[in-house]
Parts: sequence; C-alpha cells; structure tokens
Amino acid sequence: MQRMRYRTRREEQWGGRGAITRIAGAVTLTAALGVIGFLAASSVAGSATQSNATVSLRKTNLGPILVNARGHTLYLFAKDRNAKSSCNGSCARFWPPLLARGRPTAGPGVRSSLLGRTRRSNGSLQVTYNRHPLYTYALDKQAGQTKGEGNSLFGAKWWAVSANGRAVVRTPTSGNSTTTSSTTTTCAYPPCP
Repeated sequence: MQRMRYRTRREEQWGGRGAITRIAGAVTLTAALGVIGFLAASSVAGSATQSNATVSLRKTNLGPILVNARGHTLYLFAKDRNAKSSCNGSCARFWPPLLARGRPTAGPGVRSSLLGRTRRSNGSLQVTYNRHPLYTYALDKQAGQTKGEGNSLFGAKWWAVSANGRAVVRTPTSGNSTTTSSTTTTCAYPPCP
C-alpha cells in the first residue's frame, strides 16, 4: 500500500511537471507565431509605403499643387540641391519622403517627363519632380491641407510644388489688406533672388 501511495505521488508530480511543460511549449509556440506574423505584416506594410507612387494635381487654397495618391500636399525643401535630399532622421519623421520602388506615375495635370527618383542616404528611392525631392508633411492630416507651406524648419523653407515643378510661394497682395495670394517662383531652387 505504501508503495502504491509513493507511486501515485510520483505520477502526480510528473503529471504536474508535464502539464507545465506543455503550457510552456504552447506559450513559446504562440510567441513564435506572433513574431512570424509581425514580420510578415511589416514586410507587407513596407512594400505598401514604397509602392509605385502616383503624383497628381489638386486645387487648394494655394491654387493647383502636386499631391500624392491620398491627396496630401507634396512639398519641396529649399535646402535640397542637385536632386539630393537633405532631410533625414528627425526631419524625415516630420516631412516623410515620397518613396517609390518602381517608376512613379503621373496623374492628371502632371508631366511625366518631370518625374524621377533619387537615392536617399538609407538606400530607398525618393520621387522627384523637376529634380526636387518630394515630401509630405506629418501635420497635414487630411487631403488638400497645406499646413507645411512656408514653414522654416530643419534649416530652410518648405514650399508646395506647382504643376511646372516650382515652389508655390504665398506673397502678400498690394494695399493694406491682410489677404494673401499665391504665386509661382521662376527659379528652380529657392531661396530665389
């Protein structure tokens, strides 16, 4: 009888340990599947942000300007030179570059001959228009907003881009009026004389 009790206790201990081992195995398997799912989702999301970009024209309070596929305003950075981006790190978090894996597409009103790409410091390809690297602005939450227009951040001004690939600069109208109108600069790279 004593042998039987000893044997029963021993089996209970092993059974308890076996259950813990099975639970630990299930938790490990679940965690591994979660990591695999996360990596797969990241890969899909990464390809979605770097797909073939479409640049279109949209009428806004600044007049007709370039926008991305979601209707968000595209900006140029006055610090950029020779089709190379000067906006990296924290700058690129506030001013996300328009990236594309393939050749960008010209929407209505946009000249495909002015579209191009440039390689960024991290190796990704950024869309250019008339040799200006293009960016969106993180605070433009809705299509057609132009909150980034004329901001002087990260060492230079930011301007919306016109259909001819130039900066759209807001200038005051003549007189004592406080209203503004938009004009397009004639130089390719601001600041302009």
